[in-house]
Amino acid sequence: MSSVLYDTPGPRAKRRNVVYTIGFLVALALVAWWVLGALDDKHQLDAEKWSPFVTDSKVWTTYLLPGLTETLRAAALSIVIALPLGAALGIGRLSDHRWVRVPVGAVVEFFRAIPVLLLMMFASALYREFTTVSSDFRPLYAVVTGLVLYNASVIAEVVRAGVLSLPRGQGDAAVALGMRKGQTMLYVLLPQAVTVMLPALVSQLVVIVKDTALGGALLGFEELLSQNRQITANYGANTIATLVVIALIYIALNFLLTTLASRLEQRLRRGRKTPSVALPAQAGATDVKSEAVSGA
Repeated sequence: MSSVLYDTPGPRAKRRNVVYTIGFLVALALVAWWVLGALDDKHQLDAEKWSPFVTDSKVWTTYLLPGLTETLRAAALSIVIALPLGAALGIGRLSDHRWVRVPVGAVVEFFRAIPVLLLMMFASALYREFTTVSSDFRPLYAVVTGLVLYNASVIAEVVRAGVLSLPRGQGDAAVALGMRKGQTMLYVLLPQAVTVMLPALVSQLVVIVKDTALGGALLGFEELLSQNRQITANYGANTIATLVVIALIYIALNFLLTTLASRLEQRLRRGRKTPSVALPAQAGATDVKSEAVSGA
């Protein structure tokens, strides 16, 4: 069976694909064998490099879990602030009023164009020069500020694209019922656009979790990845083992986030198949409906 974008492979193509797959797996196995051999030559696979993560609970209670807590705190604060701010900016970009649309668009494009690490560094400098925030909390404030400014701008574009992807008839029908622009956006367009936007939003939330590591690199924020230096200093030169364990924690954390988001998306899609909640009664809506019935 064929489609516009895909032709069903014939017997020769299937054999060729099998050969390509086997060749790729063999090449991958050779690369893995070479990497493991190089690590073994450098004694990075020795048991004493990995045993602290299994035998010594202090590695977790003193370094990894506190670092994970700081990562989750910074990410949670950034998500809670960036989501509504990004939604407001996205709606602002869709405004019919030029005096709203143009300034909001300038703000979004400005913060999207600046790397998030620079935003964190600027925020840290501003907090140091113009506020009384203590040095203990300044890295957290700077990280959250940089993440919020950048990701809210990206989320604004996601919201704008999600609303514009809906059929134009959705908004026209709401206007025909006498709904105002704000009511149309709140009750008609945004609820339908959520399922369209959700995959992109989840990807951005994963980015927020990972970008907290930038604060640990240059601002002294004691997040998960920065604990690598402390563990290596106290348990020998086990950098590879530490980074592998930290990477696995990040993978598990982001997998949990994407799994929860996928379940939420499935529930939203199932909810769209059920009867929708009645919209607030609008002036003139009853007259429109009665005229439609009498005309039929």
